[in-house]
Amino acid sequence: MNDTVLVTGGAGFIGSNFVLNWIAKTKANVVNLDLLTYAGNRKNLLAIENDPRHVFIKGDICDGVLVASLLEGHRPRAILHFAAESHVDRSIAGPDAFVETNIVGTFSLLEQVKSYWDALPPGDKAAFRFLHVSTDEVYGTLGPDDPAFTEDTAYTPNSPYAASKASSDHLVRAYFHTYGLPVLTTNCSNNYGPFQFPEKLIPLVILNALEGKPLPVYGDGLNVRDWLFVEDHCAAIRLVLERGRIGETYNIGGSSERKNIDVVTAICDILDELRTDPVLGSHRELIRYVKDRPGRYRCCKSDKVISRRPCGVCNTSQSVSPWNCHVSRETSQTSFLGRACGGMDYRR
Repeated sequence: MNDTVLVTGGAGFIGSNFVLNWIAKTKANVVNLDLLTYAGNRKNLLAIENDPRHVFIKGDICDGVLVASLLEGHRPRAILHFAAESHVDRSIAGPDAFVETNIVGTFSLLEQVKSYWDALPPGDKAAFRFLHVSTDEVYGTLGPDDPAFTEDTAYTPNSPYAASKASSDHLVRAYFHTYGLPVLTTNCSNNYGPFQFPEKLIPLVILNALEGKPLPVYGDGLNVRDWLFVEDHCAAIRLVLERGRIGETYNIGGSSERKNIDVVTAICDILDELRTDPVLGSHRELIRYVKDRPGRYRCCKSDKVISRRPCGVCNTSQSVSPWNCHVSRETSQTSFLGRACGGMDYRR
């Protein structure tokens, strides 16, 4: 087994940020498997295009022959499974792709990984990990005074997207309890940051505002989300991979709950300072309230910390904060904000 990890979905938003951070912060190799659907883009990976430690393969996690050949050829010590369809609106309009990728794709990947893991020598089997990246939307919605989701919150998915991710979570859990596959699962809150596809709220608002287009806000704008900077998320995933107890689930939250309308108006105010528009006046004038979508979550928030469960090298249940991962959070977010409001880091 080599000092190599196999990342699925590594040209998408969170996956590409993870790959870039992994190459920057470790000496290990990355095999990056991505089908390059609409949300995947190899340009996200331009910074490591010539790095010999990064191998990009265009392919489908449902292709068992391809996955088996990659496992046998590269002998990874870990799988980090990011590949997923992830937009709620798209899942409502066309759930088929979500079932195929998130459920069937995860099943197919687990089957190939199990076969690979079964054949490893005892020492390598003990060191191997399969880390499944999921979402807190599997837990459903919260009332305004409800406590944050924990790893023990019951699953109550309300959209085809959330249901497909819940199904994949259950498959991963089953392969641990049935076959002993050493799995880890993370459930994160709403991510934002570089390379996010502009169908999501923050990049959509920034790009529309820069172009003087309407800023759509669902319903009354009072839906609440917990926002997590993607580089903090990546640091937390690395920590769970290194220290997590096999078979456990770890919630990753940003401790930054905001109403959607507050996020939108904050972006407008920042743009008013950075890019004065004498004709428009305030960018808030572009805000338009639109009909809420079916199955909408009123409030989602995960634990403030990575998890209230102990990690593998810890002897107590003391919470582990994502800032213990030595993330320069303030610097990285400030840099990102300046680029984003100039139209960089996002694409149409």
